[in-house]
Amino acid sequence: MCTRITFFCLLLLSLSNVYAQDKQEVTISDSLLKLEKEAKFPGGPKAWENFLRANLNASVPVDNGAPAGRYTVQVQFIVDKEGKASEFKALTKWGYGMEQEVIRVLKKSGDWEPATMMGGKLVKAYRKQPITFFTEVDGYDVTTATPYTLYVGIDNPVTVTAHKIKTENLQVTVSKNATIKSTGDNTYIVKVNKPDERVIFTLTDTKKNRTLSTHSIEAKLLPTTTK
Repeated sequence: MCTRITFFCLLLLSLSNVYAQDKQEVTISDSLLKLEKEAKFPGGPKAWENFLRANLNASVPVDNGAPAGRYTVQVQFIVDKEGKASEFKALTKWGYGMEQEVIRVLKKSGDWEPATMMGGKLVKAYRKQPITFFTEVDGYDVTTATPYTLYVGIDNPVTVTAHKIKTENLQVTVSKNATIKSTGDNTYIVKVNKPDERVIFTLTDTKKNRTLSTHSIEAKLLPTTTK
């Protein structure tokens, strides 16, 4: 019986580029209007970390059967001039209850410090809050060159760790949006067909005809280099 482990990583980053006007509820690009200070959780990063540790249920993805992997949930919400948070909206769709859990916790976060425009005027502003869940299966792992990431259109080297099974009895397969080729010694080359989908790896014990673990790796376009 394998042991499933889950934990989370928090990023105290406000990635918002817009603010909301009180009357017309329109958004204006940050390129036109600069915020002097973005909305933030009172007490800073340490207070936010303590709040999440006390309130976030990091085991939600495991409890709901998510494959092992890294899942960064993004939730957008509004912080008004009084620091009240509202209009929570998930920007990701990883599922397994993760978006719902992040929204649940954000709704409990109380008053925030509102954003200010240049000159110190308080404004109602959007904020995007990322929270990353990690899930692991004890004894089994899928390692990529860039952690938890595969790139479209190239040969991605992948190493599979399976301490509890003989190599000759291990079968590794991937979902239909990718292909996999063994290069020996539990190493593989994986090619991904298209981005914005996760590649699911399934580790199977062929001798006992049973699934050992599943792993979910995000597929992305290869970053472009600038000269």
